[in-house]
Amino acid sequence: MSEASEHGGAARGRTGPAPGHTYVPGRGGPPARPAPPAPRVRLVDVAREAGLSKTTVSAALNGTGRLSPEVREKARETARRMGYRPNATARQLRAGRARLIGYVVGELADTPWTFLESPYFARLTGATAATALARGYAVVLLPAGSLQSEWAALPLDAVVVADPVADDRIVEDLLAARIPVFSDRSVEGREGAHWVDVDAADAVGRTLDHFHAQGARGPVVVLPDSTTRFHREVTAAHRAWCAAHGVPERAVRVPEAGNGPVIRAVETALTGGPDRPDALFVVAEASPPLVLEAARRTGYHVPGDLLLACVSEDETAVHTAPPVTTLSLRPDAVAEAGVAHLVAVLEQGERETAGALVPVRLDVRASSVRSP
Repeated sequence: MSEASEHGGAARGRTGPAPGHTYVPGRGGPPARPAPPAPRVRLVDVAREAGLSKTTVSAALNGTGRLSPEVREKARETARRMGYRPNATARQLRAGRARLIGYVVGELADTPWTFLESPYFARLTGATAATALARGYAVVLLPAGSLQSEWAALPLDAVVVADPVADDRIVEDLLAARIPVFSDRSVEGREGAHWVDVDAADAVGRTLDHFHAQGARGPVVVLPDSTTRFHREVTAAHRAWCAAHGVPERAVRVPEAGNGPVIRAVETALTGGPDRPDALFVVAEASPPLVLEAARRTGYHVPGDLLLACVSEDETAVHTAPPVTTLSLRPDAVAEAGVAHLVAVLEQGERETAGALVPVRLDVRASSVRSP
């Protein structure tokens, strides 16, 4: 009898591995099949392990029901230990929502992800994600200048558009797709759009009034060359303040974001005019230590010759000598107010377009205070 017939026709076209034999990838033969996924832990499995009813475990994990702290913690600890996760697909079908929020920064569209290098946008993004997650929503980061083809297939319940620029089409495209938009006050009055913003006039007024109270009569402002609503309003507020106080309007524009361009603009602001300014308000975001060093490099003593304040969330401002006065736009508070409004719209059906203004915070430090 031939070897082939003795082994039941092993040589007559059987393509699979011989019984008990596993092919090694890269050594010939077909690739090994991937191991099947581990079975999903169900709610009933957690209940059985904890010795509780399925209803009790469900209430404990959802934070509902009248349960003792001990029972609630036992259910949660058992679920954690067993690796239980709620069935997201079932939840989505029941609620009619994917619980996904898109997030895009309209500014810095030419370099989409550089906003994460900005202390302000980094804090705004992190606070938005953390606040949303605490309410059961996940945030999906979208690049600035996103095309509709890039997000149209995503099951987004809403999209946060931070600081949209004047020529960014994403707000119009989202609203046309019937996706709720949460942004700054530039979307006020538009159906399906909601806003949370800071008061730009208050921000400018607080800072320049502080300079004025310290005796400054020739302030200069460094502004980004930006078309966002906030920066347009800062420009208008600065012009109005100068007219009201009878001082010349002195401003220098920064053509692009980044420490380098801003520091060059600061040096121009301090050396480019016929009269030396006695106060510097840097609205364009830059490192406060670098701004302070630029002032010194151009021959100023802070605060003796020059009062200094920066719009900044950079914590290094506290550790300079002297510490630098900062105007905070309070990104954490903006994120919390925005997500609270978003959840109210999605879950409670609130459709009013009324927004909310978050007050800014001026942290006065030694760089803008003159000794008596």
